[in-house]
Amino acid sequence: MDAQALNQFTADLWRDEITPALVDYIRIPAKSPDFDPDWAAHGHIDAAVEHMAGWAREKLTELPGATLEIVRLPGRTPVILIEAPGEIDDTVLLYGHLDKQPEMSGWSEGLGPWAPVIRGERLYGRGGADDGYAIYASVAALVGLARQDVRRGRCVVLIEACEESGSFDLPFYVEHLAMRIGSPSLVICLDSGCGNYDQLWLTTSLRGLAGGLLSVQVLEEGVHSGDASGVAPDSFRLARALLDRLEDSATGRILPSVFNVDIPAERVAQAEVAAKALGEEVWRKFPFAGATAPIVSDGAELVLNRTWRPQLAVVGADGLPAPMSAGNVLRPSTTLKLSVRLAPTADPNACARALADTFTIDPPQGAKVTFEETQASPGWNAPPLAPWLEAAVQRASLATFGREAALMGEGGTIPFIGMLGEKFPNAQFVITGVLGPHSNAHGPNEFIHLPTGQKVTAAAALILADHAKRPR
Repeated sequence: MDAQALNQFTADLWRDEITPALVDYIRIPAKSPDFDPDWAAHGHIDAAVEHMAGWAREKLTELPGATLEIVRLPGRTPVILIEAPGEIDDTVLLYGHLDKQPEMSGWSEGLGPWAPVIRGERLYGRGGADDGYAIYASVAALVGLARQDVRRGRCVVLIEACEESGSFDLPFYVEHLAMRIGSPSLVICLDSGCGNYDQLWLTTSLRGLAGGLLSVQVLEEGVHSGDASGVAPDSFRLARALLDRLEDSATGRILPSVFNVDIPAERVAQAEVAAKALGEEVWRKFPFAGATAPIVSDGAELVLNRTWRPQLAVVGADGLPAPMSAGNVLRPSTTLKLSVRLAPTADPNACARALADTFTIDPPQGAKVTFEETQASPGWNAPPLAPWLEAAVQRASLATFGREAALMGEGGTIPFIGMLGEKFPNAQFVITGVLGPHSNAHGPNEFIHLPTGQKVTAAAALILADHAKRPR
């Protein structure tokens, strides 16, 4: 295979077709069902599906026998399924998603979630990097192989529209399409991060997620704070006390034992290597305000914090009026939306139960406390890389980035990977992506680094070629 020709092909395709397609995709507010319960009526997810499918169908004409189907189960978000026959009797599954996080405030002047803007090598807008590019990269990799008559296995591309809501629709599609998906020996997932834009990054683990709504009610209605404070408890204070049962507020350490696991020695060693390669970029990639400092100064500990240790984030609140509208009232209740990232090997259901018990058993001052679970998703710890795949990943990184690949866990959650890990325990996994420094998925000013998207596309093609040549 001519790697130089492949790089040129993918670079040209990204410039001429994929980037313009991503620009149009970013304009579609295809928010995930959790953030747009009326998604079916609004039609934005369907618009994104049709937009992507239209582009892919044109390219699939270069792949003999390839088919594309938009699969719809009643009441569920659709999926795009592409089947591309190969020259060897083996299956590779390529995965991505097209649903998006909500708008989020704080976008810089001239930028917005549904307003694509190209500045230098960055395309700004919601969903381009997380991870609307996946279907374009997957199809482009297959076409790049076909242009050079390179043998590969049968490839199945699956693009879902529910990932940002925990992929609650996906198990039904996996079961419905089981015969068509088959038993992949390799899974390539293009929904992860990269430590920098200088090399290919392989994700070795993903954290799980447990979350829900913690509500503390102390009154039937708000009352004058001058009359009631000191008699009736403040609901926010009680909510804060409940959070102290879960988290050490001084360090951020999650206290209940069910959330904490022993970190495998090889993951600790990989964290040390990754931290050394990244240096201060481990923490400088985040937009710290003022003199805010990272939780600890040791880079390897920061990597492990965001990949293997459970962490709490309060991601939303209700019952708190905006300051301009807040009178001197002792409010009746406080509701906090909690997101707890879990260790990759922690049991998400056990952790969700522990959250409910931690908050609702023996509530402070007899307050009315409820915890409504909204999400419990598993993490994932990668199986050891087969020798052929370890070599293939390094070759692909050198041929596309000009630098060896790096391995590191990621702090995010991709429920589909854990599901596949259980369903196909003998499969090998390549989890990679374009979410690098400052790309800010889920937040304001999200962008995709276009050269990295192109290089990840070429790297995926090279790995597919090596998969077909591996000893079996």
